Amino acid sequence: MDSMRKSRLSHYKQDRLTEHFVSGSTARTAASLCGVNRKTAAFYFLRLREIIAYELEAESAGMFAGEIEVPSRRLFQSPAEQRTRATSAASAKANVGVERRARYPFLVY
Repeated sequence: MDSMRKSRLSHYKQDRLTEHFVSGSTARTAASLCGVNRKTAAFYFLRLREIIAYELEAESAGMFAGEIEVPSRRLFQSPAEQRTRATSAASAKANVGVERRARYPFLVY
């Protein structure tokens, strides 16, 4: 990974801090393990978060640029509504000509 420009930290310490950032360590723990001031590590972690947010924003802006196509109404229904519609349509087709009597709708008396 490239090091930050205009940083007084050595590339080795920057790489170590980045490793600790990725692993989820706190800035204070990373500072004590890398041998830097805790405020320096906290500032470095803040800068990393800002860079990540900037890159994600730039990526999403490019992804969502342009025209938007509105999907069909079926996509806005819940899965339960889709199953209900599909089941009722299938049963309506299957029950053509079947009389519904008593408790056994599948038998014709």
